[in-house]
Amino acid sequence: MSKLIRVLVAKPGLDGHDRGAKMIARALRDAGMEVIYTGLRQTPEQIVAAAIQEDVDVIGMSILSGAHNHLFPKVVQLLKEQNAEDIMVIAGGVIPEEDIPGLKEAGIAAIFTPGTPTSETVEFIKTHVNQ
Repeated sequence: MSKLIRVLVAKPGLDGHDRGAKMIARALRDAGMEVIYTGLRQTPEQIVAAAIQEDVDVIGMSILSGAHNHLFPKVVQLLKEQNAEDIMVIAGGVIPEEDIPGLKEAGIAAIFTPGTPTSETVEFIKTHVNQ
């Protein structure tokens, strides 16, 4: 039997809207993944600590506040500092097209913008997590 894919869904920063994150969490659960949702207003440090403690394969972050260029790379940097760069980081939310190349360069594996079908996120994770 293959190991369940474990995903930490997090809302970094001061963003108070989590409907999208909850929708993604449900879609991932429905696809057979184990999902840990950390709730709103998490710091990058809290997200990385939870990801390591929960032994997740993926961190999925959602942001609408515009702080993605600071918060997303910070999570990747903290994972490296903790020797946990085997945890894949994906992100979604309201992210301008022009910011996506820089975020990918910073180590975000994929960016899912509003309107992306949840099935696309599920498939990306299933394809890219080493089972």
